[in-house]
Amino acid sequence: MDGWQIELLHALDMASDENVIFGLILEASLALGFNYCAYGLQIPYPLSSPKAIMLNNYPQSWRERYSNARYLATDPTILQGRQSERPILWNDQLYAETPELWEEARGFGLCKGLSQSRLNAGGTGGMLTVARTDGDISERELHHNGEKLQWLASTAHSALWGILTKRHRTAEDPDLTDREREILRWTADGKSAGEIADLLTVSKNTIDFHIKNAIRKLQTANKTAAVVRAALLGLLF
Repeated sequence: MDGWQIELLHALDMASDENVIFGLILEASLALGFNYCAYGLQIPYPLSSPKAIMLNNYPQSWRERYSNARYLATDPTILQGRQSERPILWNDQLYAETPELWEEARGFGLCKGLSQSRLNAGGTGGMLTVARTDGDISERELHHNGEKLQWLASTAHSALWGILTKRHRTAEDPDLTDREREILRWTADGKSAGEIADLLTVSKNTIDFHIKNAIRKLQTANKTAAVVRAALLGLLF
């Protein structure tokens, strides 16, 4: 491990604010030859419209354009990053189906870039992107700095994922009791209310009571949706 990596880890250990952490990640990306850096985190609930949290030093005008044009839904780096953790090099082929996005990004100075995603089993995915205005990303550079960039992506995700998801969950997590969580876990395993009642040596009415409370707190239509939302929020682990 190089000296800058050790220094970064020490600095991250002392940081507890996402903006401070992102500033440290940005400094590391600058040292690797990139003047732009972005970290995005997708929280997979609600399923119909997953939430995305973005940190970057992109030009403000490009941030506004990206948001107003809803490029998040069609950005090929994000679409590929949801499926694989392979490094994604920006090029014409990558943006073949979204040429307008590619042309506009380059117009704002985001001409050469590399994106690296990190995926969690719970459905939360993060992506680190580094970019610059000039200078192709050569095979030699990828060979020399590829592992460093992958390490930086993993480090960024480890440092920012917990803080960002905790903030999201603190604002939106329902206050489930231990019993409600336990019953939802059994439900997730395919157990019926009657079977759970036998396992916990209580009445079926008691199980139904807890399930109804969980459905209400999770603001869902039924117990299946309640289990899905609780699982995605990490409440069943």
